[in-house]
Amino acid sequence: MHTVMFEELLVFAGIVMAMGCTTAIILTMLKYRRGKDLPQGDLRRQLEDVAERLNRIETSVDSTALEVERIAEGQRFTTRLLAERGTASSFADKPRSGGSTTPH
Repeated sequence: MHTVMFEELLVFAGIVMAMGCTTAIILTMLKYRRGKDLPQGDLRRQLEDVAERLNRIETSVDSTALEVERIAEGQRFTTRLLAERGTASSFADKPRSGGSTTPH
């Protein structure tokens, strides 16, 4: 009885070791293949391209934010002028002459 249990334990240990070795071999092959596919010089060039693109995007976002702030400031200024002018128009106090009020 003990010999059967010992045999099963050895078979189990052998299977676990074989699976571990197979996994290590596969991972080593994948790591080697991945390093071969993308050489260091090519990787460095690609990273520099990405950094340059990100820099251009950052500059673009900054200039867009500046323009939006300028537009908002102009809108606040116009709103303040209209509020100071009041609800009554300066033209409403003048008597109207006859004729058309259309701009053509």
